[in-house]
Amino acid sequence: MPTNILMPALSPTMEEGTLTKWLVKEGDDVRSGDVIAEIETDKATMEVEAVDEGKLAKIVVHEGTENVKVNAVIAIIAEEGEDASAVKAPAPETKKALSPQPSSQKGEGEVVVASKPESPLPAGERKGPAAEGGGKVRGAAPTDTARIFASPLARRIAADKGVDLAAVQGTGPHGRIVKADVEKAKPGAPAPRPAAQGAAPAAGPAIDPRAFYEKDSYEEIPLDGMRKTIARRLTQAMQEIPHFYLTIDCELDELLRIRKELNAKTGADEKNAVKLSVNDFIVRAAALALVKVPNANVSFAGTSLLKHKHADVGIAVALDGGLITPIIRHAETKGLAEISTEAKSLAERARTKKLKPQEFEGGSFSISNLGMFGIKSFTAVINPPQAAILAVGRGEERPVVKNGKLEIATVMTVTMSCDHRAIDGALGATFLEAFKAFVEYPPSMLL
Repeated sequence: MPTNILMPALSPTMEEGTLTKWLVKEGDDVRSGDVIAEIETDKATMEVEAVDEGKLAKIVVHEGTENVKVNAVIAIIAEEGEDASAVKAPAPETKKALSPQPSSQKGEGEVVVASKPESPLPAGERKGPAAEGGGKVRGAAPTDTARIFASPLARRIAADKGVDLAAVQGTGPHGRIVKADVEKAKPGAPAPRPAAQGAAPAAGPAIDPRAFYEKDSYEEIPLDGMRKTIARRLTQAMQEIPHFYLTIDCELDELLRIRKELNAKTGADEKNAVKLSVNDFIVRAAALALVKVPNANVSFAGTSLLKHKHADVGIAVALDGGLITPIIRHAETKGLAEISTEAKSLAERARTKKLKPQEFEGGSFSISNLGMFGIKSFTAVINPPQAAILAVGRGEERPVVKNGKLEIATVMTVTMSCDHRAIDGALGATFLEAFKAFVEYPPSMLL
């Protein structure tokens, strides 16, 4: 019986993607684990692995096709002894197709069929298109409103044993169901699935701006996948997360002095030189402040708070047409040089769309720094599932009063956006007080 190859979910929030390149052609023999295609999401280019072996009988979705829905059939594998020419392909469910283009960006990550949603925000119904053509489905998500996240092997074993995956508790990364979970489960009747929490809010404006302008007075530029995702998720964030803002000024003179000395010493060995930035100090200070004020290192989860054991700090990186927030995991355990090296590596791979999903999803806190653009202060939108983000402005010389005397100091304004469901005003202020202390006296970061 033929096996359908489905469009995989390469991240917890992925709903569609672009099939950029096939690495095999019809008639080729494939084995389980072979890399057969490249998929581009709004944030990364990833590889697709075959989950069964046989002969690639039909390619349903061709190279360059965008907006391919998760769980849509993209190809069909014929098993040994089957007539590949007799396999019928279902019509691809896509929005539009582009001209085939070779892709120069090859992802480094392993395909993850799915994992737990990264946000507690209602995501609406996440239905995958039903597989057509009468073939077996490997790794298909249920067609009701609850997505189940499991490895392809776990799904195959579950189907053979008659185990309902909705009743299985996953022990894999992000709660993903793995082989061991299914082997321990007992066959039984399907468990009730949770009802959808409501449809995601539309990203489009309530009033169409085209009505106010002459047709030839503007150029209409369609949104790409990244911009659509940003529009949808940040609209959700502002509508559903009760933001409030706290602002504080930090003096940077001591930090700048120490940074200059450290860079001068590490620069003596140019081969292994690490050039520290002010942002590296900010990341370190934020991580240590989260450790000192652990109640601020949380995520809102509806009926509970998730209190994180580590400071996983995201750093906003500007890309062409959007932004992404790669995460420095366990930042509280890393020194300035390690943070600097990792931040530069993450930013470079972010700009070439080579980040793995686990490198930009989740996190417990974020930093958005626009100081290099001359911005004095601003507020940032919280990136769910996090409960806070720090907006960092430019360090500049300002008059300050010290001991009754007017002096000049280099001052940086930072504004913390807080989720009031998880962080109250006093708690946010306590965090900023700790952050300010680390920034203004960097040697305290060594204690």
